[in-house]
Amino acid sequence: MDKHYHSYVQGGGNNGNTMTCAARLGLKPRIISKVSNDGPGKTMLEELEAEGVDTSFFVVSKEGTSPFSYIIVDNQSKTRTCIFTPGYPEMVPQDLSRANLLSALDGARVVYFDARMPDNALVIAQEAFHQNISILIDAERPREGLNDLLSLADYVVCSEKFPQAWTEASSIPRALVSIILRLPRLKFAIVTLGKDGCIMLEKCVDDEGSHIEEMDVDSCFVSLTTRKEDSTAMPTCIPSPVTKLRAEGIEESVCGRLYYGTSEKIPPSELVDTTGAGDAFVGAVLYSICANLSLEKMLPFASYVAAANCRALGARRGLPYRTNPRLASFTE
Repeated sequence: MDKHYHSYVQGGGNNGNTMTCAARLGLKPRIISKVSNDGPGKTMLEELEAEGVDTSFFVVSKEGTSPFSYIIVDNQSKTRTCIFTPGYPEMVPQDLSRANLLSALDGARVVYFDARMPDNALVIAQEAFHQNISILIDAERPREGLNDLLSLADYVVCSEKFPQAWTEASSIPRALVSIILRLPRLKFAIVTLGKDGCIMLEKCVDDEGSHIEEMDVDSCFVSLTTRKEDSTAMPTCIPSPVTKLRAEGIEESVCGRLYYGTSEKIPPSELVDTTGAGDAFVGAVLYSICANLSLEKMLPFASYVAAANCRALGARRGLPYRTNPRLASFTE
């Protein structure tokens, strides 16, 4: 049987992908990071600049190597294998002067962290916190220093496995209740589920004077999934009313709304590569926060952007531009 191989070299990484997505959607993102003065480093900066990402806060090392990954995509199974090589020398807090840090945060609406380089991230997050700038954390997996960042976060987007790994809860909805209770600053927490969509728990104000129904969070989630319409190919959002959500094994309940976001049904012939789909989702969430989209509009919009990125090879080639007419149907 004939096999066809295609090889591409293109920018990647959670931060770079997410900021490229945000830039294509119309934001003006800046990145604080570090590369070396080598071929890959120069190419990374050129690609980001061409997309409208401000790279003036990058630290460029005269020596060493820039980080890179090999990503092997299997056309048959649609799976991917990532082989990551970190850059050297790594960024340290001393690389970023206070003047540059203040300049980078000047006028910022949201600061996003992929939870890598934790020492640097914490310095930036603490300054953003003091300036009352919203903080969004992309929590892929438990990492060194992540807990310190999460304690400052206003928003968190988690991978499917993170919530239960971090909380030891027996289900994702229960883990979301635990996350909201453990991180009192959080406004919402989202868990992405790939082709199965996403779940979000929004914290609401508990008005003592009103009667709010109490419900088990797992039962609430099941009730939302039963309202899914399988005939609909485009992503949708199914919210609960404001509810006091309780979870087995957790004494305290959370006053909030649970949301079930469905994913777009991508025909197998159009599904090319899922690399960077999660980053695209987060980039769309960032845009939604900055554009003041309602949460019920945000989830379908983010799912649509993530699905669009799965229709091309690599983490960025399929990212939609704000001029894409189909985006307007989600944001208007």
